Amino acid sequence: MIPIDQPEVWLRGPVKGISPLLQPVAHALLQSREEVLRNMTDFPTELLWEKPCGVASVGFHLQHLSGVLDRLFTYAKSKPLTPDQLAYLQSEELPPNQETTVQHLMKRFDEQVEIALAQLLETSDEQLLNPVGVGRKQLPSTVLGLLFHAAEHTQRHTGQLLVTSRILRYTSP
Repeated sequence: MIPIDQPEVWLRGPVKGISPLLQPVAHALLQSREEVLRNMTDFPTELLWEKPCGVASVGFHLQHLSGVLDRLFTYAKSKPLTPDQLAYLQSEELPPNQETTVQHLMKRFDEQVEIALAQLLETSDEQLLNPVGVGRKQLPSTVLGLLFHAAEHTQRHTGQLLVTSRILRYTSP
């Protein structure tokens, strides 16, 4: 369990080995991981796919957090998505199977954050302004743009996940 009395990740100093220019990305990913792990550990699996007021389910957010990090960090390496990544994208809103639990989805997100941090360690400052294409249309971005977007997108969905899970906890019988 992550102690709640620690300052937010960005106030704990630099993440060892990661460029100062990429510290905000690392901090955002680590903060999201901590908040997900702290707040979702005892979330009831039977509520994973509920959509209160029609908003995206907790299960969607947990799957999307992993998938979007995988996809955006792939684009940041100037690589196209694999067929498996495209299939995962198409299935993010659907329960993967009956045995999928909150813990399984949290573990997958935790692992994806570790993969992203490893990529940040290998990303040099000289690469940050390299142009990269995004998606099938190869829309223009840069390595830094993709990594920053991955961080802010992860934070956005983490917030949505936490609000939706709280609503479900307090409104479900």
